[in-house]
Amino acid sequence: MNDCLFFGYNQYPKLIKNEPDKITKPIQFKFENENENENENENENENENENENENEKQIKQISSSSFSTIFLFKNGKAIEYLNDSNQNPQKIQIKENIQKVTVGYQNEAFLTKEGNVFAKGRHVNSKNPNKFINISSLIEDPNDRVIQDVVSGYNSIYLLTSNQNAYGIGDNHFSQIAFQSNNKKKRKSEKPILMMKNVSKIFSGNCSHVFLLNSNQELFGCGKNNHGTLGLGYRKKEILQPIQIQNIPKGKIIDIQIGFEHSIILIEDENLKRKLYSCGDDDYNGLGKGDKYTNKFTEIKSSLFENDNILEFSVGTNHTLILTSNNKMIGFGYNYSDQLGTEDTNHQLIPIQIELPKLRFNEDISNYHIYCGYLKSFLYYSPPSFSNLEEDLIKLFKRKEFCDISFKTKNGEIIEAHKLILKYRLNQNQNQIEKLQEIISNKSIKESNQIFEMIYSNNSKINPILYSEIKEIINLNEKIEETMKRIYLNENENEKDFIIEKKEKQYKFPKLILIMRSELYRGMFLSVINDTSNKVTDYSELSNKSFQIFEYWIYSNQIKDEIQITQEIIDELETGIDYFQLNQTNPNLFDLLIKKFKNQN
Repeated sequence: MNDCLFFGYNQYPKLIKNEPDKITKPIQFKFENENENENENENENENENENENENEKQIKQISSSSFSTIFLFKNGKAIEYLNDSNQNPQKIQIKENIQKVTVGYQNEAFLTKEGNVFAKGRHVNSKNPNKFINISSLIEDPNDRVIQDVVSGYNSIYLLTSNQNAYGIGDNHFSQIAFQSNNKKKRKSEKPILMMKNVSKIFSGNCSHVFLLNSNQELFGCGKNNHGTLGLGYRKKEILQPIQIQNIPKGKIIDIQIGFEHSIILIEDENLKRKLYSCGDDDYNGLGKGDKYTNKFTEIKSSLFENDNILEFSVGTNHTLILTSNNKMIGFGYNYSDQLGTEDTNHQLIPIQIELPKLRFNEDISNYHIYCGYLKSFLYYSPPSFSNLEEDLIKLFKRKEFCDISFKTKNGEIIEAHKLILKYRLNQNQNQIEKLQEIISNKSIKESNQIFEMIYSNNSKINPILYSEIKEIINLNEKIEETMKRIYLNENENEKDFIIEKKEKQYKFPKLILIMRSELYRGMFLSVINDTSNKVTDYSELSNKSFQIFEYWIYSNQIKDEIQITQEIIDELETGIDYFQLNQTNPNLFDLLIKKFKNQN
């Protein structure tokens, strides 16, 4: 169910009809005439289940500039409000399932489930700025065209590939996409430029600079710096190539967000305490410290943070909003349009607590998210989003028929879990499950459920305080795919409880894994509560090599490097993919086969 509150500048674009240009108090956001904007193929979706219909209403993400505001829903569809006479939302005409939207000053980009990025704007397509083009397909190296993340800058777009390479496309007036040109008029590129390798995350926003974080938690930056926005400690107007940002406070970098002439970084220290640091120009009160100018990252201190922890924060053009684990909303910065929700237009030099409106789902603020755009703010309900596998683990956690280990809470309630997954998500130590039982024995049922969700998803944001108690027993660095591969390599056949027969040979799989991968097996196992079947026969249409590919992919979502892909294998597995309904992963098996086949030939 959608629950979205809006406050701030109700112009450019006009988001809510029959409301003033400045909305000084958070009000419920309602999509105008959204049913009129469904596509002509609506009848094809009449049989969608209730969860899918619910996803159509539930916001996954919001992105906004002074020219447009885009809402992305959990079903992979998006609508856009444009700064023109048409005040109704328009459906984004991209056929692929959208996973992320990012809007810059005069550009927008969409990351799809297939790993493609479609973008439009005068800096990426000067001949037809209103037409979407697949900018990921323009990357010179064909092996580097699967995109993991996309981020918009002021007039530029940044791509992070699955190979951990960062590319930039668009405006390069301040070297924000890191290529040199002596001709200022030609400082732009309509093809992606490789900026840096070994990048784990990209951060940019409303100013012409960018931060790049590598796998060793080393931070680099380039672009505009004449206001100290990069935190380099000296006033140099333009950084031509990514250089390491020194003197970053110790700890794990959680997020960096960029305003018009400043940057704010969220760092988690060794005690899992999250702190905010800012740098740049404070002409519009964006630093949160009352300083005029700070060219190094310095802490934003406030008594509001002392006994609390920061769940997330969002930076608009010149204002910031924060959500904390103690159900507080805190803000500071420019407030001309009351984008801080304080019912006045007084600017706030330092953080203040903002009165939260009555929320529909007010049991836990951690299920809400904030987004700050151009002079406007949103507070919307959206439970944590994980990868497909992790999301399925959370769902299966609640299915008792697949649970095989019990834990007792402090009040004597019994909570059940999956021993196979726990074994591989915890550190490789036989005592870890016992340690987990000891922790659970001192927790409420709600806290215990949160602990298991964090173990399955490896997402500390669900409850950072509880996470600090279990971090020693979790394999912090392992992704869910790595866990699956370790299960695949495990020699203990007793943990594999489902048999697939292929001619005279039998293969064993854990039911839990098959449920997470295949709609066929999901329907087979979950539709029968007391399921006693343990094998499926007649997989003879698959050759041995095709079945090896199928088996490895079931666990890892990868194809082994040494496997040579042929057209015969593609034809075989294409039939198998349809039969097994292996279509919910990203990237899916067929896409991987095609990409590997093209690369090998």
